[in-house]
Parts: sequence; C-alpha cells; structure tokens
Amino acid sequence: MLPAWFFLFVLAVVAIVFIGLPWVIFHYVTKWKTAATLTSADESMIEELYALARRLDDRVRTVEQIVTTDHPNWREIAHDPAPAIDNETSETLRRIK
Repeated sequence: MLPAWFFLFVLAVVAIVFIGLPWVIFHYVTKWKTAATLTSADESMIEELYALARRLDDRVRTVEQIVTTDHPNWREIAHDPAPAIDNETSETLRRIK
C-alpha cells in the first residue's frame, strides 16, 4: 500500500497541471489582448499629434512661399528640389484625419 503523502502529491500535481497552468496561460493571454488595443487616451494623443503635424506643415509651406516670393531661386541655391505634392496624397492625408 502506498503512503498517504503520495496521493496528496499526485493530487497536487494534477491540480497544478489541469487548473493552475491553464489559469496562468489564459490570464496572460487576456493581458496581452487588452494591452494590444488603443485606449481613448491613445487615440486622442494621436489626433493631437496629427493636428500638430498639420499645423507645422502649414507653417513650413507658408515660410517656403514667403521665401519663394522674396527669392524665387532659393531652392537652387540651397540644392533643395521643390516637393511634388499630388492630389492623391493630399486627399489621402485629409481622409486620415
């Protein structure tokens, strides 16, 4: 006959394997899934950054227009080609907002 502690040991191992291990796995799977989503704070921060980027882009374009008005060949002097802005890119940026 086997001692009583052996049955308790077997019972503990079975409980750990069939209850404890799946619980730990499902717990961390749930944590990973919730961490992978954007919160409302993240979305508002992205919107603020997008608005800031748009304002900065508008400011740079304004400065470039002013400099172009004063010195039409400033790009040649600076070795900076004029950016090609197509309507598709502009429309895509507006749809993202």
